[in-house]
Amino acid sequence: MRDEPTLTPALLLQAYRVGVFPMSEGRDDPEVFWVDPKMRGVIPLDGFRISRSLARTMRRGQFSVTVDAAFEDVVAGCADRPETWISDTIFDLYAALFRQGHAHSIEVWRDKALVGGVYGVTVGAAFFGESMFSRATDASKVALAYLVDLLCLGGFTLFDTQFITPHLASLGAIEIPRAEYRKQLAAAVEKSASFDAPGPVPPAQDVLQRNAQTS
Repeated sequence: MRDEPTLTPALLLQAYRVGVFPMSEGRDDPEVFWVDPKMRGVIPLDGFRISRSLARTMRRGQFSVTVDAAFEDVVAGCADRPETWISDTIFDLYAALFRQGHAHSIEVWRDKALVGGVYGVTVGAAFFGESMFSRATDASKVALAYLVDLLCLGGFTLFDTQFITPHLASLGAIEIPRAEYRKQLAAAVEKSASFDAPGPVPPAQDVLQRNAQTS
């Protein structure tokens, strides 16, 4: 009987290239299975909606935002719930991808405490959103607003959210069939984009202004 291939960061990146992603049944489950939804959640980068209430929150300046400053803490925050698909195996894989420059995070802080964030993987001009968390009202929405702005500035063309939730739909996420997703994916992974290109984290007003111009 042939052994199953060991799941490595390189194999994980190849999986993203062909449209599948890993999950686990629970925190303590070492086994990983592959997911390929018939309908795929995406956020069109020109369709992200910042509501008036979210815009007010961003203008108040109660949160500060960083990029790639606390990746493992963000993943841990996403896993900090009664049921999670982020097992130790998956945690270690994404930590390795981060060290290699293929995974990234947006962190949202209040009074030096991490209160929200989002993380994902980049291949070419595609960003594969993995998970997000919030410990304060609107913190995860702020993280997404900054993430979409960064992706637009960096030349990304696809923002994959895997699944769609009412929360994501309220921000502009849509579902597309697997065939359409793979078409967009194939084009995106062959293009170049940079998560680091935009430079320093912009002020909230700049994020809001660019969103108003594109959405």
